[in-house]
Amino acid sequence: MLTHDDQREALQVAAGRSGRPAYLLEKDIWVVWALRALVRAPFGENLTFKGGTSLSKAYHVIHRFSEDLDITYDIRAIAPDLVAGNDGNDVPPSRNQAQRWSREIRTRLAQWANDQALPALQAGFGEANLNARLRVDGDRVFIAYDPLFQDYGFVKPEVMVELGARASGEPREELPIECDAADHLPGIVFPSAQPHVMLAERTFWEKATAAHVYCRQQQARGERLSRHWHDLVRLDETEYGRQALADRDLALSVARHKAMFFRENDADRNPIDYTAAVSGDLQLVPNGPFRDILADDYARMLQGGMLLLDNVEEFDELMGRCAHIQERANTRP
Repeated sequence: MLTHDDQREALQVAAGRSGRPAYLLEKDIWVVWALRALVRAPFGENLTFKGGTSLSKAYHVIHRFSEDLDITYDIRAIAPDLVAGNDGNDVPPSRNQAQRWSREIRTRLAQWANDQALPALQAGFGEANLNARLRVDGDRVFIAYDPLFQDYGFVKPEVMVELGARASGEPREELPIECDAADHLPGIVFPSAQPHVMLAERTFWEKATAAHVYCRQQQARGERLSRHWHDLVRLDETEYGRQALADRDLALSVARHKAMFFRENDADRNPIDYTAAVSGDLQLVPNGPFRDILADDYARMLQGGMLLLDNVEEFDELMGRCAHIQERANTRP
């Protein structure tokens, strides 16, 4: 194993060759180590890797650094009793049932995270002789490490594993995951993983409906929200985005799942209609003050080096491209 000085020097070389900050390359290695530990655990077959990090690391379709892990633990594994009573369907038949399922799954997931996910991560890091400080907070596991570089700027030397268990994770496929620095340092062995990954087409609709909610609520909901809009534009440049727009059944599947498990209200406190959103009423371009909030968030992402394109579009251009996606989504057959 390389010394810390050798690791630092190697990542600086990789940074020079890739154009990416060395501290982002370092954090990416910890992301892959964490994913590897989870996938290799006895429960690994029931996990699905999803979200922005999967678009970056598995599908290579987005050009930003995605620093955390979004993992779904199959609802059929954590709550077989609930699903069995619903003929194996992972979407409950009513809102009342969805609320009951959510309460039960939330309790089970927090216990599973502490009793199984945490020990699996500890064992994985221990096997690799890596020094990490882990803690569980509900359905999240945080992995803090001692950074090789002092100035992390916009990024923390900590990996968050966000766990969910209110879906099956399907449709999905098994794909290889490598460290970003590996291509630039062929003489060094880096960790890798082979997880099941949610199909990019479903992730498109997950992000499109999330952006729709933000637009209709007209309020800020945390930092780095602009990543969703960036990801949608990048997906739209690929066949994954075009296939997603053409797949009405997939869009409706996402809408039904969110209507049950992720009910939200708009700015007037009316329930958001997800089915309408994927059937001709999708809004991806925000209005009023929220547009300014989103623009500021996007600017911070640019300043933090999170977007890895040589020529990153300005915010207004990004919104223009989202308006085009919105128009096509709302006029498709």
